[in-house]
Amino acid sequence: MSLVRMDPVLCIVYVALLSAYASASTQQPAKDSLVVQLNEDNWDLMLTGEWMVEFYAPWCPACKALEPIWAYLALSKEELNINVGRIDVTDSPGLSGRFMVTALPTIYHVNNGVFRQYRSPREEASLIDFVSSKRWTKVDPIPGWKSPTSFHMSILSQFFKLSQILRSIHNKLLEDIGLPTWGSYLIFAVGTIILGAILGLVIVCLIDFIYPPKPTHLHEKKKQEKNSEEDEIAENVGDDLVDEEESEVEDPEAEEAEAKESEAKQQQAEAKQPGVKESEASEKDKDTKADPNSPSVRKRKPRKAD
Repeated sequence: MSLVRMDPVLCIVYVALLSAYASASTQQPAKDSLVVQLNEDNWDLMLTGEWMVEFYAPWCPACKALEPIWAYLALSKEELNINVGRIDVTDSPGLSGRFMVTALPTIYHVNNGVFRQYRSPREEASLIDFVSSKRWTKVDPIPGWKSPTSFHMSILSQFFKLSQILRSIHNKLLEDIGLPTWGSYLIFAVGTIILGAILGLVIVCLIDFIYPPKPTHLHEKKKQEKNSEEDEIAENVGDDLVDEEESEVEDPEAEEAEAKESEAKQQQAEAKQPGVKESEASEKDKDTKADPNSPSVRKRKPRKAD
C-alpha cells in the first residue's frame, strides 16, 4: 500500500524536475542567442553596423570569468543599439591571425568596418559606458595596413589556418598512429624539402615559359663572330706595332748613309777646287790681322815719356 501511495508523489516530483530543467534550458539558449557566434564563414557581418566582439578560447580562465559580463552586455545591446559577438580562436584560427590576437580575451569595437581595440577594464559599467558615451571615438583606429580587411592580412590568416591543419596532423600522428615526436618532425622535414623542390621546379618552368632562353647555336655563332673580330683587331694592332718598330730601327741607318754621302760629296768638291780653299784661308788671316779686336792680334804697349 505504501508503494502505491508513493508512486503519485514520485511522479509529481519527477514532473516538477523536468519542467524546471526545461525552463532552464529554454532560458539559457535565449541568453546565448543574444550573443552572435562568429566564425570564418560569417565574420563579415561585423563590417556593417556597430559591434563589440570578443575573442576567446574554451580553456582560457579569464575568458570564462568574462562570460557573465559579456552576457550582461548582450542583454543591453538593444538599448545601446549595438551587436555583440564572440569568436572562438580554436575553431577559427584564421580570424585570430587576421586580427593579430596575441592575448585572450581580446575585445574589438567595430563601427562600419573601422576597427578599434578595447583596452579599458573588462567590467559591465566600463563596457556599457564605452559604447553609450562613445568613448571609442577617442581611441585610434587600426591603421589601414594592419586592418583585418586588407589583402596581406587575408594571406596571413591563411597561414594561420595552415598552421592549425599541420598541428592537427601532428596530433593525429602522435595519438592515433603512436609515432614518437622526432618521427613526426622527421616526416614534416622531408615533406618540406619535397614541397620546396616541387615549388622550385614549378617556378623555373614558369620563368622559362615567360622568358624562353635563346637557342644555343645562335649564341655560339655570335660568340665565334665576336672572338674573330677581337682576333682581327689584335692582329691589326700587332702589325702597326711591328711597322713602327721597323721604322724606328731603319731611321738611324738611313741617317748614317746620308751623312756618309754628304761627306763624300764634300771631299770630292774639295779635291776639285784646292785653290779656292787656300784663298779663303788667306782672306781669313788678313781679316784677323786687320781687326785689332780679334784675339789673335797682339796689342802693343804704349811707350813711356822720356
